[in-house]
Amino acid sequence: MIKNMKIGVILPAYNEEEKIGSLVADIYKVLGPEAEILVVDDASSDSTAEKAQEAGARVISHPYNLGNGAAVKTGLREARGDIVVLMDADGQHRPEDIPLLLEDMDRYDMVIGARGRGSRQVFWRRMANYIYNWLASYVSGRKILDLTSGFRAMKRDAVRHYIYLLPNTFSYPSTLTLSFIKSGRPVKFVPIKVLPRREGRSKINLLQDGVRFFLIITKIATLFSPLKIFLPLSLLFFLAGLSYYLYTFLHFHRFTNMSALLLTTAVTIFMLGLIAEQIAFLRMERTEEE
Repeated sequence: MIKNMKIGVILPAYNEEEKIGSLVADIYKVLGPEAEILVVDDASSDSTAEKAQEAGARVISHPYNLGNGAAVKTGLREARGDIVVLMDADGQHRPEDIPLLLEDMDRYDMVIGARGRGSRQVFWRRMANYIYNWLASYVSGRKILDLTSGFRAMKRDAVRHYIYLLPNTFSYPSTLTLSFIKSGRPVKFVPIKVLPRREGRSKINLLQDGVRFFLIITKIATLFSPLKIFLPLSLLFFLAGLSYYLYTFLHFHRFTNMSALLLTTAVTIFMLGLIAEQIAFLRMERTEEE
């Protein structure tokens, strides 16, 4: 654990009055009274903000519901700690696991709590996370154990470079993970166990948020490594054009307009990928200078 550095914990919360008070108290027990606990209340209709304040947390309230990711961005802008820890406010993440994330923060810019097999997850969410992890591993070129985990510790000076990239929805963990890895910042995964929600239901929609996660992966890939997307598409069109040309040549002894269109599209997509790669490189240089 890093010594002489202030630790801040950000809890984005929406209608979590049943759990937020005890969670804040448990975090103080683990980190001590000197820790900063910042609860960002996303316009809850219950007494979430009051319960958090009673427990000793600093509370910032949105005037209306902006989204889980927007609450995280507010917390990152307002946090005062040198290291910030993101946790869900629904009781799934255990405060006693926070030291596991902080142990190696002297060598890493981000440490992510990766949910292991012992964690209690419904089957469809486990399968969805497996697909997301596989896609993200391909995009990043590194094995990603848990793309969507909301339990992580980060150096505030590092994460501030990527706040503008974060969506206002539940997809912010995916964006943070890929942004750090693709920009060459050291990231570590540590195994944790996640508890089931004790109250309420999950606010994540399988179909809507699943599509959003996929689009986020594609977006980050085109931001940091466009050829990971453009090259397979170019190859697909090239193989389709070549196959169609061989078919028409062998059967009709001619080169058709469709073959020309497919092959030309393949070359165009490849050239666009090269241009996008250069733009991504220049953008990354500007980001590091900020």
